[in-house]
Amino acid sequence: MTVEEKAGLLFQTMLTMNPDGTLAEGTGLLPYTARELVGERRMTHFNLLGGAGPRQMAEWHNHLQELAEDSRLGIPVTLSSDPRHAFTDNPGTAMRAGAFSQWPETLGLAALGDPELVREYADTVRREYLAVGIRLALHPQIDLATEPRWARGNGTFGEDADLTSRLVTAYLEGLRGPGDGLGPDSVAAMVKHFPGGGPQKDGEDPHFAYGREQVYPGGFFDYHLQPFKAALAAGATQMMPYYGMPVGTPYEEVGFGFNKGVITGLLREQLGFDGIVCTDWGLITDSELFGEPMPARAWGVEHLTPLQRAAKVLDAGADQFGGEHRTDLVVELVGSGRVTEQRLDRSVRRLLTEKFRLGLFDDRRYVDPDRAEETVGNAEFRARGEVAQRRSLTLLKNDGVLPLSGRPKLYVRNVSAESAALHGDVVEEPAAADLAVLRLSAPYDPRPGGFESFFHAGRLDFPAEELAEILTLLRTVPTVVAIHLDRPAVVPEIAEHAAALLGVYGASDAALLDVLFGHADPRGRLPFQLPRSVSEVERSLPDQPQQSTDPLFPFGHGLRYPARQDRPA
Repeated sequence: MTVEEKAGLLFQTMLTMNPDGTLAEGTGLLPYTARELVGERRMTHFNLLGGAGPRQMAEWHNHLQELAEDSRLGIPVTLSSDPRHAFTDNPGTAMRAGAFSQWPETLGLAALGDPELVREYADTVRREYLAVGIRLALHPQIDLATEPRWARGNGTFGEDADLTSRLVTAYLEGLRGPGDGLGPDSVAAMVKHFPGGGPQKDGEDPHFAYGREQVYPGGFFDYHLQPFKAALAAGATQMMPYYGMPVGTPYEEVGFGFNKGVITGLLREQLGFDGIVCTDWGLITDSELFGEPMPARAWGVEHLTPLQRAAKVLDAGADQFGGEHRTDLVVELVGSGRVTEQRLDRSVRRLLTEKFRLGLFDDRRYVDPDRAEETVGNAEFRARGEVAQRRSLTLLKNDGVLPLSGRPKLYVRNVSAESAALHGDVVEEPAAADLAVLRLSAPYDPRPGGFESFFHAGRLDFPAEELAEILTLLRTVPTVVAIHLDRPAVVPEIAEHAAALLGVYGASDAALLDVLFGHADPRGRLPFQLPRSVSEVERSLPDQPQQSTDPLFPFGHGLRYPARQDRPA
């Protein structure tokens, strides 16, 4: 292999596709094309941003593989994806489900706490991904959400290390599929974000400069490592360090992707990991996202040039640059003698070995568009996801109104009137209703701009005016409140006045109404505490779980409906 070909393997970045399954050739969201990256930069690892129908995704994947096969060495492409089986609306962390089966968010799986269900979920993801050619999951995210304000808690299994450790083991088994190790029917997993991205200062996220600091005032660094040790024991082959820079620890105060003490000292030498380490996206070069400038997340090394940052990443022990395509930097580092070709070879061996294990050099390079249409989002997979949605709902309070019966007069807000009409008579005014059903999203501080606005951070309580409007409804008519918990919420007044309160982690209106009317039972338990006040959160230690001594609802809280023989479990 030439240095240029080796350098190409060390980069993984986003690609988009045309809706008809052809390669995107013109200008658009990204400043490059697949032909440029594969043909000129020798890259063979790509993260699909967005998607289309299953047939079109499969055809696009095959076009990409054809492009790679025409290169000098014909190294096949490894196609990766962020999660795409739930309800998220943040394109920086996950994709909408689209044609894929739709399940609750990871927090919903945690609320059920059932390793067998998580294994079933991951197996479904594996089978749907395989059908369209996705061979690398940029998940699971096993950070511990010990800082309630953190915007990335939605992708985690909550705040408990033991629960997360049990579930990540099942998750990796499901993605791996049959056999003891990675094989042609496996989807590899890039576990993130080592060594645990939860304890962010003030709950701010290190996608942005104001959130770059990760702190451990409670001394719980090792607690956040526990799920990663479980993942390693379960055979994880890839790891992604987070953006954050550790503050007040023995490690250098630079982002984890640049941190030799963390990647080489802790992950490789102390924990014995010899798999692939890929940085989080965009550590080296400034870019543009959603039409806005996006500075490199080079926390602690902002003063270094892109060339120097690339050298520091390689020196730290990482194998791959996520979200980057500047292969010329690595070629220059080798040409100048700053990095040896033997250093590249260590990473190249790891990356090629993974491709061989996945069967990409054999008959698994291409996929069948007909089979993709038959597999993705089929009736069996959709049914599994819908059952999980219903079961994951967490009944926090019930004044005896649930489950509902008969055909009550319903006033609904943020709920489809069409769905509600299947269960009751929908009325236009709360005063005319027997019961109201109100869906809410957990509160947050809206952030400006395009990309930044997708991150729900800041306040956990509703603004006074919005809260007053909610309480007016609750005092007018008995109301069932279902609140989407993408992170904890401070809702003591709502809990006091609601006739019933449920936590939701991704569920359709149909799923919610089925549970409210007793056609399915809520089985979830809170995967984190719900604090009683914002001031309590502000006083808490961000690295320590279950900080509240008097939470509104404790970790693991979840009520059950009265037993009844004709109600499904």
